[in-house]
Amino acid sequence: MASIQLMRRESAVVHEAMQDSPKSPEARLGMKVEDLWDVQEPQLTPTEKLNACFEGIPVSAFPPAPSSQVTEIKSDTSLAEAVRILAEHKILSAPVVDVDAPEDASWIDRYIGVVEFAGIIVWILHQSEPPSPRSQNSGTALEAAVNRVTNAASLGTLGPEDAAATSGNFFEALTSSEFYKNTKVRDIAGSFRWAPFLALQKSNSFLTMLLLLSSYKMKSIPVVDLGEAKIDNIITQSSVIHMLAECAGLQWFESWGTRKLSEIGLPLTAPDLIVKVYEEEPVLQAFKLMRKKRIGGVPIVDSSGRKVVGNISIRDVHFLLTAPEIYHDYRSITARNFSTAVEGYLKTHQEVSPFVRGMVICTKNYSIKELIMKLDSEKIHRVYVVDDAGNLEGVITLRDIISRLVHEPRGYFGDFFDGVLPLPSDSRV
Repeated sequence: MASIQLMRRESAVVHEAMQDSPKSPEARLGMKVEDLWDVQEPQLTPTEKLNACFEGIPVSAFPPAPSSQVTEIKSDTSLAEAVRILAEHKILSAPVVDVDAPEDASWIDRYIGVVEFAGIIVWILHQSEPPSPRSQNSGTALEAAVNRVTNAASLGTLGPEDAAATSGNFFEALTSSEFYKNTKVRDIAGSFRWAPFLALQKSNSFLTMLLLLSSYKMKSIPVVDLGEAKIDNIITQSSVIHMLAECAGLQWFESWGTRKLSEIGLPLTAPDLIVKVYEEEPVLQAFKLMRKKRIGGVPIVDSSGRKVVGNISIRDVHFLLTAPEIYHDYRSITARNFSTAVEGYLKTHQEVSPFVRGMVICTKNYSIKELIMKLDSEKIHRVYVVDDAGNLEGVITLRDIISRLVHEPRGYFGDFFDGVLPLPSDSRV
């Protein structure tokens, strides 16, 4: 009881200090949660209280994303130009605006989907036509190379021998090809998950947004202004984690954030179920796994499969398209060679890229608060959990953390997903 009273006194001090001089819009949002927390029924569990608090706050209260993150790409933009725009704004994806849509179109007719780095690469490799069977010499070397990788990518696993398909100047030739320069963003619309995408309205609740980011595996969620028929904000997992970090010291956060990872069931994945790539496997295997499993990154492991020697994130895929010249000296682009090449490129150019971060580890003894602070300060999306011997025990992502903050009530979404295109039977949505 004494510890609870002490926590409340400390929270009151923090709350008063924030009222006098709020640190950020995220901190002010945390105070709204705190105010709702104080009036919840005492018999509710902490999780039930948080659910109720977040259900009472509309997504319109979430701080706006930087203007660069709400960048739109026109449907007649070439793949080459789309990659340049994404890289320039340091974003992974962007909504695509239909240039043929009428001025008074609704938002669902104005946008045709979302284009992303990973989607561009996968589409290029899968859409390239094989050489004519009537002539063994037909087609360019680029087409033959692309076809080789396409065939490999259709298999369950890419072996070390398939890494040679991306050797030398493969991606340099690809990015200078007419195929790459002339293909329009609208041409890859068939790879989009929703039509055009799943979006929130300003009146939707914070709880809905958090559940979509966690249970339904969305990387980011557009918030649509129905009046103007356009995207008003984009909420990402990273921005939610930053909001949580800014709420440190408030009672609702401390009651949850001071618990150990092991106490709240993290990490979620058993060691033998972790999706990973061996250092000698082709880097395309890593990106293929991320795309197939709908995850944001994979650890690079040594031959034993237990020791983590690196990390490849979906954010790193852009180096295949924006800096293809860095692979000149490599006979094959394996996961290890890819990481080495990117590190060398950044060092040579004296760059600190938000796309590439070193491997970060923790143990199960970390508190959820410590983990949030680490994720936010390092601007990373995942942490690898290791035991005392340094063996991989699990992976914790931003999505995992959010999933431990709230839960989905039975029948919560109702007909929310009506109107979106049907998805495969194995999809959760």
